[in-house]
Amino acid sequence: MAGPRPSANVVSMHALRKALGWLSVTYAAVFFTAALLHTGTTLGPLRQPVIAPAVIVETLCGAALLAGAYGALAATTWAWDGLIYTHAGALAGVLMGIMAVGLGPGGAAANPLLIWYHGTIAAFLTAGLGAAFYVSRVR
Repeated sequence: MAGPRPSANVVSMHALRKALGWLSVTYAAVFFTAALLHTGTTLGPLRQPVIAPAVIVETLCGAALLAGAYGALAATTWAWDGLIYTHAGALAGVLMGIMAVGLGPGGAAANPLLIWYHGTIAAFLTAGLGAAFYVSRVR
C-alpha cells in the first residue's frame, strides 16, 4: 500500500526548486561565458574588451549560482535560502555592471551587447529571486 500523497503545493514547490536549480546552472554558464569574453577571448562573432574587474565579478557570480544550483538540485535543507542568497548576490554583481557600463567611456551607447546582456540577466535573476522569496513565504 502506498504512503500518503504529497499535496499539490509540495509538488509544485519541488518542481519550482528543480527549475530554479537548472536555471541557476544555465545562468552560471552565461556568467562564465561573459567572464571568458572579458579576458579578450573571441567566441565566434562575440567579442568584448578586456575588463579584469568584470572577469572577477562574473566568475564570482557564476560560482555563487553553481552553489545555489547544487543546493536546489540536491534538495539540501538550505536550498531555498541558497537560491535567495545566490540570486541576490548575482543580481548585485549585474547591477554593478550596469553602473560600470553607464559610467564608463561612451556611456550606455558604447556597447549595445553589454547593455542587452546586463538587462536580460537582471530580469531573469529578479524573476528567480521573486520566485524563491515567494516560496520562502508559503512553505
